[in-house]
Amino acid sequence: MSSNEDTEDYQSNGHGFQTVKDRLKDRSRRVAETKEKTKEILSKQAVKIAKQAEEHESFITKVTHFMGVFAFGGFCFILGARPQDIRYVYCLFYITFVPLRWIYYRYKKWHYYLLDFCYYANTIFLIMLLFYPKNEKLFMVCFSFAEGPLAWALIVWRCSLVFSSVDKLVSVLIHLLPGVVFFTIRWWDPAFFEAMHPEGTARRASWPYVGDRSFLWQWLFMVPLIAYSLWQALYFLIVNVLRRQRLLRDPEVMTSYRELSKKAQKANNLWWRLSGLLGDQNRPFMYILLQGLFTVATTALTVPIFLSYELHLAFQILKVSATVWNGGSFLLEVMPRQVVLKEKKKQKVVQPPLQEQDPTPAQVSEHES
Repeated sequence: MSSNEDTEDYQSNGHGFQTVKDRLKDRSRRVAETKEKTKEILSKQAVKIAKQAEEHESFITKVTHFMGVFAFGGFCFILGARPQDIRYVYCLFYITFVPLRWIYYRYKKWHYYLLDFCYYANTIFLIMLLFYPKNEKLFMVCFSFAEGPLAWALIVWRCSLVFSSVDKLVSVLIHLLPGVVFFTIRWWDPAFFEAMHPEGTARRASWPYVGDRSFLWQWLFMVPLIAYSLWQALYFLIVNVLRRQRLLRDPEVMTSYRELSKKAQKANNLWWRLSGLLGDQNRPFMYILLQGLFTVATTALTVPIFLSYELHLAFQILKVSATVWNGGSFLLEVMPRQVVLKEKKKQKVVQPPLQEQDPTPAQVSEHES
């Protein structure tokens, strides 16, 4: 009797377990379907918005230039009148324009650019400014990123301040604004550090730590390099391992390495020659190594910049001057060539094939003769 009851209990429990298992599978399937549908809808919307933007490119360019100039003037006014609010302007910019950039880059197949170090660093800046503004060590790490690799990238990679190009304008601001934010906090906002060190605490209330250089090198150099190494490992895992087959299947999908390799190979410049020292098959490794050396060198320079107001101010002027100069070069040298190429493409699309065109009188008489 008891054995029959045990058997019935076992069967009922087994049936109940199978029912729960089936429900979980069904729920997982529905979640996966919803995720795929959402992804498909977002991709379609991204393509639609990008196509509409291309159709009205001339008008959008004029509006962008108009708004860019006025926004720059407004930014300069806030920088002089209320420098303590510059960090909120930066946060608003990043939260607004990075999602829009993802939409545009998704359509262009450039969305892997958003895995680059500048976006990783800017995300840390945003978290620090909004949620941990009193964390002094995190501030120093952010300062190192902003005035190290991000700032020097403006000069080395020739970023151009062009008000008529949303893409170039956002690229410049992503690298330029963090340095301006941390400059204002470091030198023009003493209340920020008073909040870090409230009265009654035993911690130091004065900056910089001139008497403790080891502390400066630890949090402006060593810890930022560890954080950079973590990003490099994650980037390699995602791009070169998890998404490797996807990138191999579609050569139009761009990454920073692919774009840089194409430009460097075409120009046969120093970077291309250095990246080939260990052979073509090891170029990705050399790219990581060269990028790492660049990061080490620029991060080390943040220590004297952090200690000197005059040096830091001169560095701000250098960054802005470089982007403005590059912008002028782009407008005078690159943009005219782009306009000519676009006009040629439009003519090729509009003009019907030669064999389908009506013959001219000269052609008719030539044929009859």
